[in-house]
Amino acid sequence: MQIEIDIEEWPDGNWPDLAKRTADAAAQVAPELANPRLVASLLFTTDDVVHQLNREWRGKDKPTNVLSFPMVERTDLVHLDPDEGAPEMLGDIALAHKTCAREAREKEISLEDHAAHLIVHGMLHLAGYDHETSDADAEEMEAMEVKALALLGIANPYTAHETE
Repeated sequence: MQIEIDIEEWPDGNWPDLAKRTADAAAQVAPELANPRLVASLLFTTDDVVHQLNREWRGKDKPTNVLSFPMVERTDLVHLDPDEGAPEMLGDIALAHKTCAREAREKEISLEDHAAHLIVHGMLHLAGYDHETSDADAEEMEAMEVKALALLGIANPYTAHETE
């Protein structure tokens, strides 16, 4: 998969490298993402931009940490020939800086680790996984996220601070 990255008003960091490593980890747990014809865009942006996107496309008038906009149906994605055809736009992901940074502070983890989690989460949404459809789907998606993050050396974000 190819990733087009745009960075707007995020702190200095090697966000393109993080995005690539994270997308590769997501493709290891969701092999349909490893198709070389796929292209995804990833926008590191402000809370205001994500708020606007959330309001416009999801009808939710608030910022959020990550938004995903799939452009390929899951059945088409799974059957996409990796060797023949033009590049296929998988979808777009947008990360909101202030919300991500606040959540990372609250979880007492680095912004990089939290952004990696949210990128994996977004990639899985682009692949057609949805934690909002059922408890079983949520558990499947969470397990995939944990596995992908482990490949990156990042702790399970769902067990951190569970005792609080």
